[in-house]
Order: sequence, then structure tokens, then C-alpha cells
Amino acid sequence: MTHFPGLQGFAAGLLLFSVCSVQAVETPPAPLSAAASDPASLRWMVGAPPPADKIIRFDDGSYFHFPQLRWSVSHFRQLMPTVNVSRGLGAPVSLPRALRSDIDSLRFTPLGAKDAMTWEQSLAASYTDGILVLHRGRIVYERYFGVLNESGQHGAMSVTKSVIGVLGATLVAEGKLDANRKVAEYVPELAQSAFGDATVRQVLDMTTGLKFSEDYADPQAEVWQHAAAGSALPKPADYTGPRSYFEYLQTVAHQGRHGEAFGYKTVNSDVLGWIIARVTGKSVNDYLSERIWSRLGAEQDAYMTVDSTGTPFSGGGLNTGLRDLARLGEMLRNDGRYQGRQIVPKAAVDDIRRGGDKQLFAKGGYDLLQGWSYRDMWWVTHNDHGAYMARGVYGQRIYIDPTAEMVIVRYASTPAAANAANDPVTIPAFEALGRLLLAQPK
Repeated sequence: MTHFPGLQGFAAGLLLFSVCSVQAVETPPAPLSAAASDPASLRWMVGAPPPADKIIRFDDGSYFHFPQLRWSVSHFRQLMPTVNVSRGLGAPVSLPRALRSDIDSLRFTPLGAKDAMTWEQSLAASYTDGILVLHRGRIVYERYFGVLNESGQHGAMSVTKSVIGVLGATLVAEGKLDANRKVAEYVPELAQSAFGDATVRQVLDMTTGLKFSEDYADPQAEVWQHAAAGSALPKPADYTGPRSYFEYLQTVAHQGRHGEAFGYKTVNSDVLGWIIARVTGKSVNDYLSERIWSRLGAEQDAYMTVDSTGTPFSGGGLNTGLRDLARLGEMLRNDGRYQGRQIVPKAAVDDIRRGGDKQLFAKGGYDLLQGWSYRDMWWVTHNDHGAYMARGVYGQRIYIDPTAEMVIVRYASTPAAANAANDPVTIPAFEALGRLLLAQPK
């Protein structure tokens, strides 16, 4: 099973080059290493103007080719229309630092491997652009690579879903959203779609029965239709399909029955965004600013990519600074409380941490995630530390380990979109660091 969670919101430009070109290469060459594909060394988009062979564009899809992708993920605002997520007008609150020297040498064995590697080696293996570790609220590790730095911003991809999921769980906890009501009761425009008779809970936990494939190897997959609808680029003269995310969601058909299995489909997050907008009377980006971003003491505004009507992409459009993403993770680790303020209800965080139905999740086909579940658009490990995770294609992560009092945030740009390509390194690396910090706190 091929899963590319959250990719399509950024894949709109790919519609302009032939899908057949992807299929024609049956045995693609091995991708460049992290060092060889370093976007700073390759000098993408440097110059006024850059040399012709160093220009990256949105409209021809080159921004989503590897290795150009390694530059693009830190510059989406330069290439695409966006809306702001304001940090508010208050002064930023600095994160205390207590850097450790023993993390780079930490050793672990990747899943399915015989030989161990070090934490430092894992950064290149996962094409890390930036990584930060908080322990008990203090920065114990922080590194940047390529064109990302401490003042830069990076695409969160499907980590966006989990952030929007926090907003949904918050509204449920506050009694402003009834998880047992049908979607059509909040968004009547979806009554004739597959979402109409699904419950809000089924959307939050992605147990909806939808005819929607995210298999990018299939040029007929619905993901391409969703990408076409959500693209901010002008449509071809003969285009007759939906022209926005909201229009596309009304066309999604049933397949199977709601509540019978977990099925990761980005359109669920788009629907949640629509529900949130209806319930709050605010756009998703404004509500995210009001409820969370402006209360974190964030260093930077965040931003979200949008479709041609200005609708934020709730499935994968968030871009943030690394430290601000860590602040959000630390807020969740502390039961929704941060800097002396209860930002989201503890009940919302408890619901996420509790996890979803493991049996339904097992039907999703994630061989490396056995025993996990999915709740409120968060991936719950159910490991002995009670860790839960936000995950995005190309290696984006928020990892919260309550037992070790640890938060890891990582931005990356791996050659392969699917998380299965980097999970064998990422999962044991993060678990090993949690054990180290628990056993040797400083």
C-alpha cells in the first residue's frame, strides 16, 4: 500500500508535467545523498536573477522534484499564495537552553538492520533540515542544515493535520462541537457527498469510508483531482472540474462504510477545516492564531498555503519556524498549558493521548506501526513511554514523549515522500533518545 499523506496540497504544480514521466522510469537511479543534495551547496535560486539551470518554479512543477525540493520546502511563501497565522503583538518568550554533548554519539539499531548507527548519522540518513529537542522545556539539542536556519520557516506537510486536529479536539472538549453529530449538520453543502452521513468523530479519526486514493503512481487516482481543484494556478481552458478545496469535497463518493477501518485520506482534514470555520466563524488560519499561535510566545508568524479562493489547506499547508513548532509540542506535553496559561483544554490533550481503535488502525496496512492507533489526527504509538506523533511526508515530525518529558521536532526533505522510507531510522532513534533522557537527566 502506498501512502503519501499531505502531499497533494503542494503537488499542484506537478499536474503540469506528465504523470507518465514518473511511470516511465521503472528503476530510478539512487537518490543523491544528503551531502550531495545540500541545497545551499547546489546554490538553487542564488543570484539576481539566478542562472537558468538554478531557477526553481511553481508553475512547471520543478519545485517538487528532488533535489530542488530541498530548497522549496523552506521557501513555499516565495513560490505560492499564502495567508498569515499571526503570532500576535506580544514579545516572544525565549526557550531556555541546556545543550547536551552526549546526543550525537547515542547509538541505536534501525528497524530491520543488523548494524547500529549514531544519532548524528541518522540526521543525514533522514535528510534533516532542522531538528530540535526539548527536555523538561529546555533546548538540549538544536541543529540546522542546508538553507534552513533558526530564523527560517519550513513546510510542515501533514503535521498540519495534527495541528488542525488539536483545534478540533479543543472545540469538542469545550462543547462547541459535537463529535457524534453528522458532518452535514455543520456543513449542509456536504450532505450529498460521502462526508454527509459521517460523524465528526469519524472524520477526526479518519475512519470514513471514502472513494479517494492517494496513490501517486496512479494517474487516475482521486488525489490528482483534489490537487487540480486546490491549485492556485490558472486552470486550462477546457477544465470543468472543481475549482477549490470546498468544491472538491462536495464530489467525494462513498466506498465502504464509515467506522469500519482506518484509512488515511487528506480530504478528512480539509473537511475538519471547513467544520472549524463554520463553528467558529473564522478561517482556520485566524482561529489557529487566536487559540494557539498568539498564546505561545512564538518567535515568528506562521503561514498556510491556500487555494485560488484563499482557503487555507488544512491537510498540509502549514509552515513554521522550528522553535515555534517545539513550543506547540511542549504545550501539549504539559496538558495544554504553557507559559502559565491554559491554552487548550487538558481534556483535549487527554483525548489525543488516549489514542483510537487499534483494531481499526490495523486495517490501514502500516506494517511498521503495529500496535499504534490514530486519534484526533495524531498518531499514537502506545509504547511504554506513551509517545504520540505528528507525521508529514518527506520526514516532518513532532514527537512527544510524556514519560521522558521530551519533545522532538524535525523538518526534513527526504527523496521519498512516504514515511515508510524513513521510519526504520526515525522511530528507533526517537525512542532511544527518550530512554537516554529518562535515564540520564541533566
